[in-house]
Formats: sequence, structure tokens, C-alpha cells
Amino acid sequence: MFTSYKVDPFFDEMLKASGKPKDHYQKFYDMIQKFSIDELKEKHETAQLSFLRQGITFTVYNNNIGAERTMPFDFVPIIIPPEDWNTIEKGMVQRSEALNCFLQDVYNEQKIINDGIIPRNLVEENPYYYAKQIQGIKIPLNNHIFLAGIDLIRDENGEYLVLEDNLRNPSGISYVYQNRYVMRQVYPEFFAKHSVQTLEHQVTFLHEAIMDHAPNGVENPRAVLLTPGIYNSAYYDHVFLAQQMGLQMVEGRDLMVSNNIVYMKTIRGLERVDIIYRRIDDDYLDPEAFLEDSTLGVKGLLEAYRQGNVAILNGIGNGVADDKAMYVYVPDMIRYYLNEEPIIKNVTTYRLEDPTQREWVLEHLHELVVKNVGASGGYDMLIGPHASEEEIEKFREKILETPHQYIAQPTIKLSRAPAYQGEEFYPCHVDLRVFVMRGKETHVFPGGLSRVALKKGSLVVNSSQGGGGKDTWVMKSGGLS
Repeated sequence: MFTSYKVDPFFDEMLKASGKPKDHYQKFYDMIQKFSIDELKEKHETAQLSFLRQGITFTVYNNNIGAERTMPFDFVPIIIPPEDWNTIEKGMVQRSEALNCFLQDVYNEQKIINDGIIPRNLVEENPYYYAKQIQGIKIPLNNHIFLAGIDLIRDENGEYLVLEDNLRNPSGISYVYQNRYVMRQVYPEFFAKHSVQTLEHQVTFLHEAIMDHAPNGVENPRAVLLTPGIYNSAYYDHVFLAQQMGLQMVEGRDLMVSNNIVYMKTIRGLERVDIIYRRIDDDYLDPEAFLEDSTLGVKGLLEAYRQGNVAILNGIGNGVADDKAMYVYVPDMIRYYLNEEPIIKNVTTYRLEDPTQREWVLEHLHELVVKNVGASGGYDMLIGPHASEEEIEKFREKILETPHQYIAQPTIKLSRAPAYQGEEFYPCHVDLRVFVMRGKETHVFPGGLSRVALKKGSLVVNSSQGGGGKDTWVMKSGGLS
């Protein structure tokens, strides 16, 4: 099955350069060799149908027209041995702690700026920095990051690197569960032979982390999930999490504020709300404090938050810590706040407002990846080695016009893993979004969302750009059962 499969020049998650499977993949490799081509095709089709039947979709917008799609799925899992996972887990706890210290600092004493570690303008000119609205607010547990989604990649040597931090509204937990659910349905034989960490208790940890943020003096808090509604691309994620955690899902029109207290409108009258897990961006939360024409938010919500009568998760203004320009400084944050060296490093990153770095980058655009610091989902991005001269020139002009808006990184030989899409196994680039849940305690979701660039040769794993998902197995210590 793997005779035409080429490993070099990339690091492959499953196979050694010789084409033989790695130790932690051996059992899985032996099992798929026993399936006939027809059985593999049938299993692949069953998996896609399972997603379709359950309505597991996301919405892709093009020219303001939304098209609903099922998440493409690939049945070759990413298997992570326990010793690798141990490093990832420690690295994620460390990173999310330092990022939270940074958020607490920039919205209060600003020591890291005053000590010259991070340039003041990088914070104050950041479009996601909401000093006017929330400077000096006391929040439960001093915790701005209830849920982080941190994207990891592996380079050609197999070293894990952090690609980006998502601290506003990281999505994808529902897909982690559905990937596992589909795998158990389609391949029960795999789970009988593998000792994989389960996902069963993780939603409980998530729910506990939410409840830990109850405002002072509230014994039995009521929490709701605030969604922008059915047209949001991650709406499936919202529904899944609300159902699994037993939270009421609400839209802005279902809430109101009276005397700086938030209430939910119900058929039994108004009921007080203490915690809002919001899946709405900051700008739309409260038309009195942010965008005046927002119909998604709740008038007076910010003042209720300022008064300490309601907790909003994730914190308002988290975007100042997770844009691609601030990413460069996260290793410095770890050293500054925790007095530790980063366990998992950043990808080398060039800041284009620095004239020396900019000059070097402009000469090497054909070798580099250039990203807009405010964009996500694979948009406004140049992948130099795959770009035409015209695209490169267009980006050169953009950089010269607004250098602070872009960063550049080397084109990393992203690790690959086999994917099977109905005909053959072929190598595809992968990354891993790891979820960190922070309440009174910190839990790292065992595994996470492995995203795969299913188009042959593509480097873009985002589902909006043709990427798909894989199940992620973290092996228990002791390995195979």
C-alpha cells in the first residue's frame, strides 16, 4: 500500500526514511495492511457519510455568500507517544501561563513595557488592545485565558514548534470529539488493540473551568454560551459545547442588563446570568462600548463586567496577546514572568517594521512565508516558493506600504503523515491545535485537533482552504495494550 509513498525530504509522523513504520505506529500499520482496497474505500466512505449524517459542518464565506460544508476527514490517526505528549503538555501549560501574565500586566501595571521588554507602540497601537474599556478591571482568578488553542507544527527534524496562539475564541473542540466518535464507529478494531487516552472527562474539566470564574460571592452560578447565531462558521462548535456542558445557548437578544446585572429572558421571567462563555468577538459584545451598530451584543454588558457582576470568557482584549506580531515576544514573556526557558520554541519570525529585517526579507520573498498579523484562516498570506512573480511583487508593495502589518517566517518543511482519500495513501502536511483549559487548575486536552492539508502538495491546513481533520491518539504510558 505504501510502495509509491515518498518520505524524504520531510519528517513523516508514521514512517521512517526507510519506509518502515515507527515503533508507536507498528500495530496500526500492521492492521491496515490486512484490509483490502475495497474495505479501505468502504471505510473511507462510511467516515465521510457519518459526518454528513450528524450534520458536522462549517461555513465558508466567499464574496459574502456562505456555503456549508462537511469537514473532510482522514482515517489515518496522528499517534503521539507518551513521552512526546509529556513535553507538549508542559510546554502548553507554560506558554498559556506566561500569556495570561502578560494580559494581566498590560491591562494593569504594564511592567513588561516599562522594563523595555516589549515596545509600547506594539501594545498601544494594537487594534485588539482595549485599554479604554477594561484597564484596571478586576476579573475572577485574574485569568484572562479560560481556553487557549495553540497551534503546533513539527519541522524536518521532528521538533515541535509553536506556529500561533489563539486566545480569543479558539474553535475546534467539537471536531476533536466527532473525529474520535467516527473513528470508533468505523474502526472499532483499532481501539481494541491500542491503549489511547480517552476524551470522556474533558468536557467536565471545561465546564468546571467555566464555573471557577463565578463572580465574588456567587454560590451556584448560572453560565450561558453566547453565540452570534446560525450563520457563524463555528456554529456547530457552539451547539455541541452548549449541549455537552448543559449550558443554555443564547443570542444577544436573549439577554438584557438592568442595574448593571445581566439577565436572561425566559418564559418564566428574567433569570440572572453570572458567567458568559462568549463566542462573539469583542467589537460586537456591547453597542454602547464597542461598535454602535452591533445587533449581536447586549447593551450595558461592559459596565456589568466592570462592576464585577458578570464574568466574560475568554477575557475582553485578549487579542493584544495573540496577534502574529506579539507572537515574536512570547519567549521573552516566558523568561520575564516565569524565569524559565521556553519548553517549545517559536518558529523563527522576522518583524517587518524593523528596517534591517525588512530589507533582508524583501530580497528573499521567494523563500519565505509572509502573513498579515491581523488575518487568520490562511487569508492574506504569501507562500514564497509556491507563488508567482506577480504575487510576490504584490506582497512587496503591501509590505512597503504597511510594514508593521506583516511578519515573515522561513518556509518550514512541515511534517507530513499518510492520508487516504478513497484511492491511495499519499503524504500530506499536518499541524496540531492543542487546547488548554484554565480555571482554578489547568488541564491540557489529551490530543487536540490534527488538521491536514488534503490537497496534494498544499501547505494550508485550514478547513476554509480545503484542509481536513484526523483523529489524534495520545498513547497511555506503557504504550500498547
